[in-house]
Amino acid sequence: MAVFTFEDQTTSPVAPATLYNALAKDADNIIPKAVDSFKSVENVEGNGGPGTIKKISFVEDGETKFVLHKIETIDEANFGYSYSIVGGVALPESAEKITIDTKLSDGPDGGSLIKLSISYHSKGDAPPNEDELKAGKAKSDALFKAVEAYLLANA
Repeated sequence: MAVFTFEDQTTSPVAPATLYNALAKDADNIIPKAVDSFKSVENVEGNGGPGTIKKISFVEDGETKFVLHKIETIDEANFGYSYSIVGGVALPESAEKITIDTKLSDGPDGGSLIKLSISYHSKGDAPPNEDELKAGKAKSDALFKAVEAYLLANA
């Protein structure tokens, strides 16, 4: 297995504590409200802390699909969290898992600076498919923007 790591950074007008609560602590409730296509988030295994596996069900192209997320770490004091995509439609055939580490900090004008580290754990030594990476990033960005818009509209 090879691991390929990518770094990304963005900003948000939403304060770090608010964004952290929405994305890490209250995601099960917020995401289905912010994104119409998301139908449910349920714990398949665990109690919500590290090691918990969540099944996220959504509708795409008129079909109900799911993705499995495993919570890796929660660092509330430093607004950090990480999870891995371990199953479902968001996990490419060539990947064993994809881990997303997120760290929020104070950004401009009371908003947030978001630093992401994405680690693609391949089943072999082949690098990830570029088109799959672009599609995954586009979906992730759209989800983030929907949550951000929801938080701003309900502030």
